[in-house]
Amino acid sequence: MHTGYCRGVGKGTVFRKNNGWAFRVDAGIEGATGKRRQMLRQGFGTKRQAETALTEMVHASDNGGLVARSTLRLGTFLDDWVESQSQRLRPTTLHSYRIATGHVDKVLGRATLQSLNALQIEKFYAEMGVSGGSKGTGLAAKTVRNIHVVIRKALSDAERLGLVQRNVASAARPPVAVRPEFATWSSSEVREFFDTAKIDRLFAAFVLSATTGMRRGEVLGMRWNDVDFDAAQLAVVQTITTAANKVIVSPPKTPRSRRTIYLDAQTLKVLREHRRKQSEERLAAGPTWVGSNTLLFTNEVGELVRPDLLTRTFTRLSRTAGLPIIRLHDLRHTYATLALKAGLHPKVVSERLGHATVAITLDLYSHVTPAIARDAADVVAAKIFGD
Repeated sequence: MHTGYCRGVGKGTVFRKNNGWAFRVDAGIEGATGKRRQMLRQGFGTKRQAETALTEMVHASDNGGLVARSTLRLGTFLDDWVESQSQRLRPTTLHSYRIATGHVDKVLGRATLQSLNALQIEKFYAEMGVSGGSKGTGLAAKTVRNIHVVIRKALSDAERLGLVQRNVASAARPPVAVRPEFATWSSSEVREFFDTAKIDRLFAAFVLSATTGMRRGEVLGMRWNDVDFDAAQLAVVQTITTAANKVIVSPPKTPRSRRTIYLDAQTLKVLREHRRKQSEERLAAGPTWVGSNTLLFTNEVGELVRPDLLTRTFTRLSRTAGLPIIRLHDLRHTYATLALKAGLHPKVVSERLGHATVAITLDLYSHVTPAIARDAADVVAAKIFGD
């Protein structure tokens, strides 16, 4: 049994409790009541975790940092904390934080912030994996891990603000997220899709997605002055997304997402034709045209295209073409897979995709790299020994 001492007030003990580990310390005499105060912390997964937490509390007490007792509920704290982040986060990120803390509030919201323990949090993760979805189905492990990230950030701030002794979410283990397999099309399937989609007014958006690997929001956020036809390139400088059913126009999420992409002759040809047809639509609409003539992709009266509409149109055209159904985002994966198989350097592919590092690209498309390695062996051998 591990023991420690709070300054002048007695010792703390570590012991087994509720299939986990806990510790109790004598926190001295409480000024308001004159009674001795016992502090219990439980829910530690291992004895070592409990011992470490006890040592930290003893150290905090010795340095005047013992947290004052509070009945603040976790749900109340999370509501206040999310609102405190509103000026720091992108609207889409803030929306995801609200969804995550909403899940926590439903299950753990009435628990006091200081009584929360790692075991409670792990049980919450398990519950989310079984029935956390809106229809009573389980949430994906990746979604639960995202909730874990938000809880950990929130409780880290609670620790920084002196509301809790330690961030118990740091000791909680989220579920292991296995990267899902994504589907892609072959180059011939992409051509089949184009043959069907070429009559659709959003055809150019799908061509741009397939030949550049741009994200849906980046494609919809493109403006005509971002496209340089003479230099055969475009600049990704804004994106269109949705949060809480509201359309949001904002800069790209990361500095690497803000990038220049070179275009092939066929894509430029499609974009020129799209610009011509859009001009015709604008003339036909006359005074009912409400757009500012800046966006590449609009509806018939110049309004921006909602992301969900582009996705529905893609799915409908895929079914019409009789192709395997993939997500619109899988056009991005299709581009990357075809590019790597064609021998493009992974760094070039990474930069076109807007990944933070080439390591992300290599990890995401690791199923492609063995084939590249085999081809590389043949290419080098051919150079050495001759064809």
